[in-house]
Amino acid sequence: MAEGFLNCDNHKYDNRLEVFSAGTEPSSEVHPKAIQVMAELGIDISNNFPKSVELYLDNKFDFVITVCGEAKETCPVFTGEVINKLHIGFEDPANAKGSEDEILNQFRKIRDQIRSDIFSFLDMRKY
Repeated sequence: MAEGFLNCDNHKYDNRLEVFSAGTEPSSEVHPKAIQVMAELGIDISNNFPKSVELYLDNKFDFVITVCGEAKETCPVFTGEVINKLHIGFEDPANAKGSEDEILNQFRKIRDQIRSDIFSFLDMRKY
């Protein structure tokens, strides 16, 4: 969802940013509820696909930001130059339990937290 906010053509945060998203244990597809709650905001992530962080370990980054609660502990070592590492953790909404409405509301809650926390961080970085 974070990548969707930052890379979406309709809502592009900053054209100078090059954003990549990857996981330590990527699933085979973007969760349908993540697609649904982002679509509620006019952001289409239905063509995105989960990628492994291993694709990017040798790359140079100004920032590596981990977002999943456990990713800080399980993130592999980046061998490329990384200027800043930061953890902004969120619960994984895919682990939510309850009725369909309760699970969907958990996805909305995490979506809104991601939007707030990521944009707050980026706004602080602007000069």
